[in-house]
Amino acid sequence: MSQPLNKSAPSTPASKTKPARKRAKVSILSIAYPNACGIDIGATSHFVAVPSDRDDEPVREFPAFTADLERLVQWLRRCRVTAVAMESTGVYWIPLFEMLDAAGFEVHLVNARHVKNVPGRKSDVLDCQWLQQLMSYGLLRGGFRPAEEVCALRAVWRHRDMLLSYQARHVQHLQKAMTQMNVQLHHVISDIMGVTGQAIVRAIVAGERDAATLAKLRDRRIKADEAEVAAALQGNWRDEHLFALKQALALIDAYAAQITECDGKLQQLLGALKGHALPEAGLGTPKRGTPAKNSVRFDARTSLFEASGVDLTRIPGIDTSTALKVISEIGVDLARFPTVKHFTSWLGLCPGTKISGGKVLSSATKPCANRAAQALRMAAQALRKSQTALGAHHRRLCSRMDKPKAITASAHKLARLVYFMLTKGQAFVEAGQDEYEERYRQRVVQNLTRRAHQLGFLLTPQETSSA
Repeated sequence: MSQPLNKSAPSTPASKTKPARKRAKVSILSIAYPNACGIDIGATSHFVAVPSDRDDEPVREFPAFTADLERLVQWLRRCRVTAVAMESTGVYWIPLFEMLDAAGFEVHLVNARHVKNVPGRKSDVLDCQWLQQLMSYGLLRGGFRPAEEVCALRAVWRHRDMLLSYQARHVQHLQKAMTQMNVQLHHVISDIMGVTGQAIVRAIVAGERDAATLAKLRDRRIKADEAEVAAALQGNWRDEHLFALKQALALIDAYAAQITECDGKLQQLLGALKGHALPEAGLGTPKRGTPAKNSVRFDARTSLFEASGVDLTRIPGIDTSTALKVISEIGVDLARFPTVKHFTSWLGLCPGTKISGGKVLSSATKPCANRAAQALRMAAQALRKSQTALGAHHRRLCSRMDKPKAITASAHKLARLVYFMLTKGQAFVEAGQDEYEERYRQRVVQNLTRRAHQLGFLLTPQETSSA
């Protein structure tokens, strides 16, 4: 039987009472951008909405032709618009964005996912009106877009990546033609487009069929001897396969010429970003003696230092190509990101915070197709055999979690290093694997000592007897 409440019971001691929760301040929406407009970008036309008191027809549709876009800019000026929020997919927004930015407007390219879940909107007209309203209250944030010089560098670098992918497809076509002729060259050399592979393939296209003669083109660094290479070069020389081989090699050479032209353009664009002088002592010797296979054919390390003021290639795992890709995506001025957490969140490398009812539902990173993050993940994979502090850290992560998560965590650490180097001008100092292992051991001992003290034990080191 339940007992009635004793109203005369002593009150709870003050030391056990829970402090009253502070009331959260309710923010009142205020107009942040009174001169804002919203634009819903389409492939053939754009819908634009301005404040209703600026024009008798506040919502208009403009075709996507250049003359109509210029008319759109003039109309926004007449309506005294200063801030523009646009929503788009694909690349349809780029021409209008560049025109508005050059005209002096504050342009925000907003994420379509942030405004798509509003009920009742079924047309492009309502979309642009909703964008204008949200932008006026400051509820939309624009995406990150670097400076114009960096955008030009990024466009050329992405174009170069595309050319490399197309060239790789024709390398596969070349190897397929040789396999159909039963020329098993790829079984005795590691790279069919290396020094030996190219010399042999070009000799075959030129008309040489003798296996012994072709085997003499073997480079001295090839592990397979001349007899093995000659045995692999005995094939069935059919005309249709030789024709396909010749076509594939011609296309590979054509793409190589275009890639070389891209390298010259990249060198020119990096020169436009030059703002720092080289140190008197120089940059020192590079970590890698010979350049990578698909790296640019100029001194990109020096150009990157002159543009950023730091040498990102000193970070283990980051080579010249990775540093060039990161700089082309994010630029050298990271003032848009107030803290390193903002930067890693934009990269999609920081843990998620999906919490409900005080319980962590998921801490996975958000899906993101950021090219700079992809480059940092590739750099993190290269830490697996690195005899450095970062390499030891990556291997320790791999020992206690699956490899994809360990790679993302290591890429997150690399991103933090890149941020601090670019924002503070700090040079990277390698601590060394042994120092990292010693610091890790000290942290483990400290945690064990604290845990033993909490349980009423004393942790004492064991004396090791010298043999």
